[in-house]
Amino acid sequence: MTESFANRLILVVDDEEKMVRFIQTNLEMDGFRVISASDGAEAVEKVRTELPDLVLLDVMLPEMDGFEALERIREISDVPVIMLTVKGELEDKHAAFSRGADDYLTKPFSPRELTDRIRAVLRRTSEKILPSDALVQVDDRLQIDFARHEVIVEGKRIKLRPTEWRLLYHLVQNAGWVMPYETLLQKVWGYAYRDESQLLRMYIAYLRQKIEEDPANPRYIFTERGFGYRFVDFRRRQGKAPEKGA
Repeated sequence: MTESFANRLILVVDDEEKMVRFIQTNLEMDGFRVISASDGAEAVEKVRTELPDLVLLDVMLPEMDGFEALERIREISDVPVIMLTVKGELEDKHAAFSRGADDYLTKPFSPRELTDRIRAVLRRTSEKILPSDALVQVDDRLQIDFARHEVIVEGKRIKLRPTEWRLLYHLVQNAGWVMPYETLLQKVWGYAYRDESQLLRMYIAYLRQKIEEDPANPRYIFTERGFGYRFVDFRRRQGKAPEKGA
């Protein structure tokens, strides 16, 4: 395990003791510290008091399910959350991501897959990336404040979730250029996600809901069908030559 992730504290939320023991044993072998909770209310309290570095949150919990627990967690913390579930339907993934989950893992999974996902989420949520101009003026309607992870739409500030911010960052840094699906997936989520095109489509939809006046007829984020996405070339309109970024 890389030294940068050693001793990171992982909160495992599952009401099945056997699953908790399985996860805890394997994560501790990889150098993580592990605490657990058996229901949503306990999970929210431990996020507040123990300040874990990442939460593994099962969907099927007694009384308060994982989706509701995630909503409660997001009211108090931006801690990375990976949802765990026996279901793999698109609706469940959308429910998780729309509530602020950082990843979604379907049971059964291997110990290696779990640790790879944890490392990928920790890596991308801990990176600090700022463009040369932290406040970007796209046009009179839209500004992007990368320092605060916010967009300013018609004068109103709207907070971006970490993954939305990373996606928008790469699109804006390459404004005017088409970013292939695989490239965006690798840069935002990591190499292991290069085939998760549905995940990318969901987050493009989330971004459009926040910045577009009419998401069905976007003026900022364009789809190049069969290839990728392109952010409007605002630099050229402002008299600046586009520079292809990272």
